[in-house]
Amino acid sequence: MDRLLYIAMNGAKHSQIQQSVIAHNLANLSTVGYKAQSSAFRAVPVVGAGAPTRAFVVDSTPGADLSSGTMMSTGRPLDVAVQGSGWIAVQDASGAEAYTRNGSLQVGINGQLVTSNGLPVMGDGGPISIPPDSTLTVGKDGTISVVTNNQYNATTALARLKLVNPADADMVRSDDGLFRTKNGQPAPADASVGVASGTLEASNVNSVDTLIGMIDQSRFFDMQVKLMQTADQNASLATQAMAISNA
Repeated sequence: MDRLLYIAMNGAKHSQIQQSVIAHNLANLSTVGYKAQSSAFRAVPVVGAGAPTRAFVVDSTPGADLSSGTMMSTGRPLDVAVQGSGWIAVQDASGAEAYTRNGSLQVGINGQLVTSNGLPVMGDGGPISIPPDSTLTVGKDGTISVVTNNQYNATTALARLKLVNPADADMVRSDDGLFRTKNGQPAPADASVGVASGTLEASNVNSVDTLIGMIDQSRFFDMQVKLMQTADQNASLATQAMAISNA
């Protein structure tokens, strides 16, 4: 009974964790460039006195589904979507390099090219600054060209987006939603990565599968609670039987 209660308790606890992951994915169903989060668990034996009959569950490193989302045409010149595999390099809040698939770009109040979250976009030489009164276009290779003061016969190549393509296995999601390399080092620029202008990549969350997963986890949690109630009832009946036999 003790073993049943312990296993059911662990099952209910991690079912709640899984539900929170699924709820997070549902909340980002419309987030541009979002990659569905996944979680995995593993059993670890309890080390201590007595027979090795107990095990508890621990979270393993959270993963992500890195498949591409649906491409949405916006017609906005500063909306870019990475074609195939690859990432757009940005500067995170600490000044380090991180990576995103959210290509909804804009010019910040300080003239820097930033993401929709206000993170500076990295070029081959660092953050990209845009001259005032400029019209921007982004080429397939990530080259940013500017036209200043409506002089369309004087287009100037200003910078090139830093586009990288490390192996999926080397990428990890951080708590801020950005991705980084496992070793923490900046990934090299990859000239083979291209972008499509006037397009955004939608979230790759499958709403139907995610809703079904939420229902499954809810039922699994209910089952674990019933097992705990059964263990409690069995313990009460065993106590009553022992009291009768000792009477």
